[in-house]
Amino acid sequence: MDLPSGSTEPSAPSQPGGTSMSPGDSGRLNSQAATQPASRYESQKRRDWNTFLEYLKNHKPPLILSRCSGAHVIEFLKYLDQFGKTKVHVTGCPYFGHLNPPSPCTCPLQQAWGSLDALIGRLRAAYEENGGQPESNPFGARAVRIYLREVKDSQAKARGIPYEKKKRKRYDRTTARVTVTVANAAVVDGGGGDGGGGDGGETSGGVSNS
Repeated sequence: MDLPSGSTEPSAPSQPGGTSMSPGDSGRLNSQAATQPASRYESQKRRDWNTFLEYLKNHKPPLILSRCSGAHVIEFLKYLDQFGKTKVHVTGCPYFGHLNPPSPCTCPLQQAWGSLDALIGRLRAAYEENGGQPESNPFGARAVRIYLREVKDSQAKARGIPYEKKKRKRYDRTTARVTVTVANAAVVDGGGGDGGGGDGGETSGGVSNS
């Protein structure tokens, strides 16, 4: 986004400390903000978006973005497999399900599930940033989510990589209460005064009974 030049402002802005800023200083700050390089994520997102638009342009027959559906997105993901670098063993391969096969095989290379999942996230954001409506976003279509889940499961079996959800740790209320009570008892013991002991006891009792 272009920022206005400082020379066109009617008055020089003031810094929080009360020191005035000259129009030249303001112009330099605006220039620095405008020339800051994009983040790695933004640069990758822009490249991915341009790649997808080029794919639509070269599609036979050519496609326009407004008519793009989840099926076209899946077709695009399959097209990208030819550039993949991840070995995915087929069912008949002796190394099917082996995490570290001892020797090479002739199984095809594909795009890894994690790469495809991250790609869809970037394209989904780019679609809406370029004027697309969230409700018609083809990258968020249910068919695309199902396809990614199938790729994840099939690659996990073929490569011997279990994609397991992290189990949420159960909160032990009894242990937490004992810990808080002991901590408060240490504070009371270190207070040395009746007033401190009374306050500490009330705090301990309040937490323990909660």
